[in-house]
Amino acid sequence: MEQIVITLILLSLGYFFGRRAEKKHYKSIIEREQIMNALPAMASRFPPVGEKFEQTLVAGSVVIANDYFKTFAAGLRNLFGGKVSSYETLLDRARREAILRMKEQAQVIQADYVFNVKYETASISKGKRNKMPMIEVLAYGTALKKL
Repeated sequence: MEQIVITLILLSLGYFFGRRAEKKHYKSIIEREQIMNALPAMASRFPPVGEKFEQTLVAGSVVIANDYFKTFAAGLRNLFGGKVSSYETLLDRARREAILRMKEQAQVIQADYVFNVKYETASISKGKRNKMPMIEVLAYGTALKKL
């Protein structure tokens, strides 16, 4: 009986602290996105024509892990099937953070645009003992600075 109580307490703590950290991260992302919206980032493969630019590769990388409660809930969802929304928020946060880090790097070199933006996603927790889902997202593109 004690083990069940301890498990429920740990799951509750994981839920509380994980949710709190996720909300804090989303708040940070939203604030930074509002600032960085002035720097356009597009998936177009071709730069604007008629102007000369200095070109630089920029990238932003992030590794994000899920909390224990969401991992437990996703395991239950895996038994019954359906959408695993806890992993969707994990990917959303990782992608948005990677784009922001890429834009911050472009801003440092005073770029006017970032074009040909791509994502690479990798799971870095497969085969590990702890089975905590951790993903790395790399966003990269070509920063253009007008000459």
